[in-house]
Amino acid sequence: MRLEAVTRRRLMLGGFCLCCLPGRSGAAFAADGPFATQEVGEGVHIRRGVDEDATSSNEDAIANIGFIIGRDGVLVTDPGGSLIDGQNLRATIRQKTQAPIKYVVMSHIHPDHIFGAGAFLQDQPIFVGHHALAEAMRQRGAYYQGVLADIVGADRAGQIVQPTLEVKETALLDLGDRIVSAHAHAPAHTTCDLSMIDQKTGILLPADLVFVNRAPSLDGSLQGWLKELASLKAIAAPRAVPGHGPVAIDWPAGAADIERYLTTLRNDVKQAIAEGVDIDQAEKKAAQSERGNWKLFEDYNGRNVIAAYKELEWQ
Repeated sequence: MRLEAVTRRRLMLGGFCLCCLPGRSGAAFAADGPFATQEVGEGVHIRRGVDEDATSSNEDAIANIGFIIGRDGVLVTDPGGSLIDGQNLRATIRQKTQAPIKYVVMSHIHPDHIFGAGAFLQDQPIFVGHHALAEAMRQRGAYYQGVLADIVGADRAGQIVQPTLEVKETALLDLGDRIVSAHAHAPAHTTCDLSMIDQKTGILLPADLVFVNRAPSLDGSLQGWLKELASLKAIAAPRAVPGHGPVAIDWPAGAADIERYLTTLRNDVKQAIAEGVDIDQAEKKAAQSERGNWKLFEDYNGRNVIAAYKELEWQ
């Protein structure tokens, strides 16, 4: 059986959707080495991820990742989606500064945000994660690693690196002349979401609590996500760095699309439940008004509807 079919089935059974899975043979890998970043604020450098799912050619370099340079060191704001992605990020950092890499922040459990962490082990940084991240890694890590290895190859996939600093509420990450505050959220996009604020520039880094252009994926709590998003919108940040989409957006105006999608999803699913529409029919109908607004909508909306239905049907 083809790799595409095997991997797609494993992903769907595991609740981990990656599409467009070509075989490894003959793949044109992303170029190894430093990549382009944009400085969205003083010392805050972000690489825009491609609006795709993981493939052998993009090396799972699909999330917005980057780094913050301080006087005394560097903070990595998500280490990338594979070992190669992480190594390329590290090379990019070394083009900009030789300051020690003090912190590697892993914003949540999804592979495109964690599997580059192994590239930074040599730096002996503090690996920062939500207090629930380690448990999520224990439950899903080996499975995710196997799936990613099928896509990009075992030698390029990366390894699970456990957090050495678990954030229960807030942690202050000191770079000398700037503090980055990390905040743990209740279940929302996932069960282990972290956001950050760079106190020097005021820039908010909500990771995948904010998607732009690319369809969001619901892997935590729909009601919780809307609540956490409302809290983030109350933060007086000039700009934010979404987990997917442009490297920076105006804030809170840039949250309008994700908030509209999540609200539409909630309202449509609630209506379907109230009208006695079963989950299979709801999957085909709910949030269809959003179809033209998001890349990869076909790949994610149905799964989001199912997750929302299971959450809301008992409320």
